[in-house]
Amino acid sequence: MMLKSIALFFLAALLEIGGAWLVWQGLREHRGWLWIGAGVIALGAYGFVAAFQPDPHFGRVLAAYGGVFIAGSLVWGMIADGFRPDRWDVVGALISLVGVGIIMYAPR
Repeated sequence: MMLKSIALFFLAALLEIGGAWLVWQGLREHRGWLWIGAGVIALGAYGFVAAFQPDPHFGRVLAAYGGVFIAGSLVWGMIADGFRPDRWDVVGALISLVGVGIIMYAPR
């Protein structure tokens, strides 16, 4: 169950961060409406993927996803835009991922 949840978080991050990046590229880098449209579709798909998390509580899933989004955004920036996080970016991302683990996987 935990592996399924982690895989869904990874896929959700790919769709949401990728969708937002496509919209950014379409608007800010003047790549056009096809990029924007693809981004909007990816962002919509993110909502569906998040709904498949095994935990039934929307608030818990979305709160935890916030931490995944933080770390995933830094990784995306490194891969797609050549961004190099500093040590504080890395520390903050690790702290947020610890929070994800506590929120989603602590024994209840």
